[in-house]
Amino acid sequence: MISDIELREIEIRWHTTQPGPWKAFIEGRDHEAGSDFIMTGNDINRGNDIEMNGATIEDYDFIANAKQDIPKLLNEIKELRKLLSNTA
Repeated sequence: MISDIELREIEIRWHTTQPGPWKAFIEGRDHEAGSDFIMTGNDINRGNDIEMNGATIEDYDFIANAKQDIPKLLNEIKELRKLLSNTA
């Protein structure tokens, strides 16, 4: 089981990353020329692009989506823990 401290550490790591949303841009799939990268933020609040060596398309998609997925998972865990503590 993940402890409250571990959950908080995950939340801090997520929160201290570059602004979201993150989106993977894969050459040939999402754009025509240039390297694969992850765009952070949006037009108004744009962060630095993330480029990786040796990453697969699936790696790019996973890491980019983690920025949006991690807070959803953290919230789900917190809600489930609340429900469990109310039934105990």
